[in-house]
Amino acid sequence: MADPPPGRSDQVDDGATQEQGLDEDLVRLATAYGVATEYWDWQGAHVTVPRSTVLAVLAALQVDASTPDALAAALTDTELRGWRRPVPPVTVVREAATGATVTTHVPDGWSAELTVWLEEGGRRHLSQVAGSAGPREVDGERLGEAVFALPADLPLGWHELHLASADPAGAQQAREQTGVLVVSPDRLRLPDALAEHRQWGFMTMLFQLRSEDSWAFGDMADLAEVASWSAREHGAGFVLLNPLHAPDPVAPVEASPYLPATRRFVNPLYLRVEDVRETAYLSAADRAVVEWHAEELRELNRDDVLIDRDLVWEAKKAALERVFAVRRSPARQAAFEAFREREGQGLVDWATWCALREFYGVPSPRWPAHASSPTSEAVVQLREELADRVEFHCWLQWLMDIQLGDAQRAAVEAGMGLGIVHDLAVGVHPDGADAWALQDTMARGVSVGAPPDAFNQQGQDWSQPPWRPDALEEAAYAPLRDMLRAVLRHGGGIRIDHIIGLFRLWWIPSGAGPDAGTYVRFDHEAMIGVLALEAHRAGAVVVGEDLGNVEPWVRDYLRERGVLGTSILWFEKDADGTPLKPQKWRELCLATVTTHDLPPTAGYLAGEHIEVRERLGLLTRDPAEERAADTADRAAYLQMLTDLGLLPEQAVERQTVEALHRLLTWTPSLLLGVALPDAVGDRRAINQPGTHLEYPNWRLPLADGAGMPVLLEDLVRSPRAASLGRVLREGV
Repeated sequence: MADPPPGRSDQVDDGATQEQGLDEDLVRLATAYGVATEYWDWQGAHVTVPRSTVLAVLAALQVDASTPDALAAALTDTELRGWRRPVPPVTVVREAATGATVTTHVPDGWSAELTVWLEEGGRRHLSQVAGSAGPREVDGERLGEAVFALPADLPLGWHELHLASADPAGAQQAREQTGVLVVSPDRLRLPDALAEHRQWGFMTMLFQLRSEDSWAFGDMADLAEVASWSAREHGAGFVLLNPLHAPDPVAPVEASPYLPATRRFVNPLYLRVEDVRETAYLSAADRAVVEWHAEELRELNRDDVLIDRDLVWEAKKAALERVFAVRRSPARQAAFEAFREREGQGLVDWATWCALREFYGVPSPRWPAHASSPTSEAVVQLREELADRVEFHCWLQWLMDIQLGDAQRAAVEAGMGLGIVHDLAVGVHPDGADAWALQDTMARGVSVGAPPDAFNQQGQDWSQPPWRPDALEEAAYAPLRDMLRAVLRHGGGIRIDHIIGLFRLWWIPSGAGPDAGTYVRFDHEAMIGVLALEAHRAGAVVVGEDLGNVEPWVRDYLRERGVLGTSILWFEKDADGTPLKPQKWRELCLATVTTHDLPPTAGYLAGEHIEVRERLGLLTRDPAEERAADTADRAAYLQMLTDLGLLPEQAVERQTVEALHRLLTWTPSLLLGVALPDAVGDRRAINQPGTHLEYPNWRLPLADGAGMPVLLEDLVRSPRAASLGRVLREGV
């Protein structure tokens, strides 16, 4: 989003609101819930949000403002919301913070004591301070306010606040209420390996990276191999993956890793069946069946065909079901049970959803009403009836946890400073497991997307239901915490796709176009606080994808909290619009030449991103004008390479690709990412934003410039990959 003029906020002035039917009370209500009533678009134009959009977004937050009476009632509820909480459901503060307080509410005249129960044991009694508001009548009870000071020396962690209040006259029973206290790092410290030396690594869509032993789909063994090879041979310090989140377990399997059924659990398509220990104990007949499935799919590895997730999943599922039937040793069974206990109800809900998805055969919104909630009596009964399938899906997650842990160990043992860096998607599928199990924290009647911008001029609707800021607060951010812990368990870092979503998200009412939405703000201090705490505990680096419409203060804030940004070469420009000189790039960032929403570098140099969007009708201005602007833009970057002595005259494609990556090594950026397709000359974009079936998104295998498949064995022997690897190894 273009920056508002100095001194302006997301909220609209009275004159503009009146013109659009946004009266003062509606603006006040929207502001209280973080709903923007105006914004500035990517071209700097002021946009006032239509009344219908504001009302629809408030309705998604379960706030009715459709009539004057409803609006008045909603405002009253908003004003009393804090008073109705004896203790806040969650308080997030930074370590060593001075002046932090907690406001509590108890019956007027009652005593109040607030105690912190520390996560690691022990208690701290808090002192009451001045500044309390006067008594207020709330729902027929007269309440008073008591403010307590938080000590500045509280340890990092998830603590509990215990409020005890009592009637001095003894006429009424004493009360106790609790809340959550989160103490997060003020600034996330860089992992030791990154603090000592900057790191480079390949960025790969794992499903693309297949080997001779793959089942037509890259897997955990392939991940361990590419990590070990790039570390040993080329000094790589990490490998950045696509999101590994799990999709629907029933065909058709969702192709986009950025539209999963859950963000907490992992896609079992990435399992290497032969590496499951119990496979060795299959009967001869069962082993023959498993080998038959494997051989059938391995034949596809060398074919120039699209990745067929449905075919792969049916084969792997059939094989894994045979392995699941093998008796586990007592030690293995104990390890499985320990995993189930650690993951708790979240794993049970995921596995139950998978079993019900198989049982009903249709997406969860079409299930019977009695199965619409994970806590219903009917679902509890069905879980018992489908116990074997529930256990199977829990078992798959256990196997993924083991193999992912093995891959991370292989990466570190090969010399990687960070190892696996995971990617976290913005949201989940509207018909998925998280939307079912976490429905109380998600908004309905809206979807997440992006407003029109320079690259996606029609805007984007990602079809994902957003988290409700108010519901996340009521849940003490436990869904966010649990998801982050799971993703960070086996890895040295995490990339947060569209990290601006922790600050504000573009909500689009159902039935409206992407340009008819508005921004909804989240409590970024709390969201980033939870992220920083969990990353600190995992010893992980955090990279935020902060491209597109980003308010400048957000980048400053993230830098101050120790969160790295993202810089894409083609988008790095100086104030005058010319390519940004390498020495002026950010230090705290992941610097790359391209990204998964653009073609690989060879394709970008050939103008593939313009040709594809023109063919698919995604351009909003004249194609000739678009092509001319793009050609001039690329020429400016190539001229910079020439001026810096990085690009020889009459350079061939490979030399140009290497020169662009050598430029990255001239920047101060701490992380340098290289798209794996650039190592083999692939030209095809893995994803074309704004399309669904019009383009084979997320289904293209890794290939060379002629479109012929490149397997892992080819990659490690590739002179082109070795040459590019030398550029990075020598540069860092």
